[in-house]
Amino acid sequence: MTSQFSSPVRTPHVGKALAAAAVLVSIALTGCNDHAAQTTIRAALVRTTIVQPRDRESSRTLTGEVQARFSADLSFRISGRVVARIVDVGAHVNKGDVLARLDPAEQQADVDAATAAVASAEAQLRVAKATFERQKALIASGFTTRTVYDQAQEGLRTAEGVLEAAKAQLGTSRDALGYTVLRAEADGVITARNLEVGQVVPAAQSVFSLAQDGERDAVFEVYESVFLGQTDSRRVTLALVSDPGVTATGEVREISPAIDAKSSTIRVKVSIANPPAALTLGSAVSGTVKAKAQNEISLPWSALMAAGSRPAVWTVDPRTQTASLKPVTVGAYEAGQVLIKAGLEPGERVVVDGGKLLSVGQSVTEAGGQS
Repeated sequence: MTSQFSSPVRTPHVGKALAAAAVLVSIALTGCNDHAAQTTIRAALVRTTIVQPRDRESSRTLTGEVQARFSADLSFRISGRVVARIVDVGAHVNKGDVLARLDPAEQQADVDAATAAVASAEAQLRVAKATFERQKALIASGFTTRTVYDQAQEGLRTAEGVLEAAKAQLGTSRDALGYTVLRAEADGVITARNLEVGQVVPAAQSVFSLAQDGERDAVFEVYESVFLGQTDSRRVTLALVSDPGVTATGEVREISPAIDAKSSTIRVKVSIANPPAALTLGSAVSGTVKAKAQNEISLPWSALMAAGSRPAVWTVDPRTQTASLKPVTVGAYEAGQVLIKAGLEPGERVVVDGGKLLSVGQSVTEAGGQS
């Protein structure tokens, strides 16, 4: 009996088809494995540091100049031709010392004329007084009229007035003669000169500048941005630029309310307490003021990146060892480091080197272990 069930017959064409399908499946699986291998990204090698805020004291140092607390521009009160110049820049003078002279010929002539006018007025007064005394005696005995007596009295008063005016003019002329000599108004040092012998100078034109002895100031030209920080006090430490061993202490005495239009700076005057002898007028000094201690995070410049238009840093998740970009607020930029004001918490791990090629979520490996 023939069986109702028999094994299927495999034709040559069917065998070839199955073999081809097996090859295709093998190639497809091999391609999938290659793609998976290609999409695997190696962990980036970076160097990190742990954020640790600390109190930081900063200081600012500027260069200024020693100047006198009080100074004055000296000038002649009258115009004239200079015939003598006694002192030069840098000379120390005492109060009353002669600094320069003008030609006194014109003023001397005025004094002589005023002296003659006084002598003439005195003679007229003597005559008027004698006339009045005579009329006074005559009217008492009835030998003159009241009108003549009154005229004699008026003549006496007029003569007295003329004499007073002549004396006043003589005093003015003598003052003008005295003004031909320029004298120091106080002890001090001549810091500027603007006249030469033979020069004709007008009245009130500054010819000397006198820095008075006594208190001294250190004057600084300061940019407005310096005032943005809070200083610890108004105390300033001063040092001579040419010899830093010469030091002094000072206190901010005056801050100009106006900004200089040319230099865009503000003038600050610091009073010097007991200035050493080496801190002479015009000496260049450095002034250092300390800022208040602030709790800040300091990172090297290499840690700073950007998230769009904002500054940012790469942080590393300690559990997954993956990188993420975190925006921060920068407080200040300094040489070799940047101060982070906000955006980071103590204990966070920040990438300080190797972050230029990182991407968000990328695995990282720390070079040389954790720092």
